[in-house]
Amino acid sequence: MAQALRPNTAGGLFATDGKPHPLQDTLLAVTLVLGITSFITAMFHHLHLVSSWTGLVGILTGAYGQWVSVTTRGRFGLVLGLGASAVGFFLGMAHGGLFGGFVD
Repeated sequence: MAQALRPNTAGGLFATDGKPHPLQDTLLAVTLVLGITSFITAMFHHLHLVSSWTGLVGILTGAYGQWVSVTTRGRFGLVLGLGASAVGFFLGMAHGGLFGGFVD
C-alpha cells in the first residue's frame, strides 16, 4: 500500500515554513558576522573600538531581526548573534568604549 510521506518538521529545532525569507536571512547573517567579529575582537584590549561598534550594530541588527523573524531557525541564530554581540559590546565598553582615545 502506497502512502504519502511528509517530513516531520513539527518538533525540529530548525523547522521552517518552506518559504523564502530574504530579509530575515540577511539580518541573520549580518548579526552572526557582527557578533563573531565583536566577540573575537573583544579578546584584544587595543581593538575596543572595533569590538564596541560592531557589538552595538550587531545588537541593533539582531533586535530588528527578532522583531521581523518568522521561523525558529532564524530566531535561534539571531539569539546566538545577539549574545556574541552583547559580550563583545560590553567588553569593548569596558576596555575603552565607543570613542575611547578620541574624545576626552
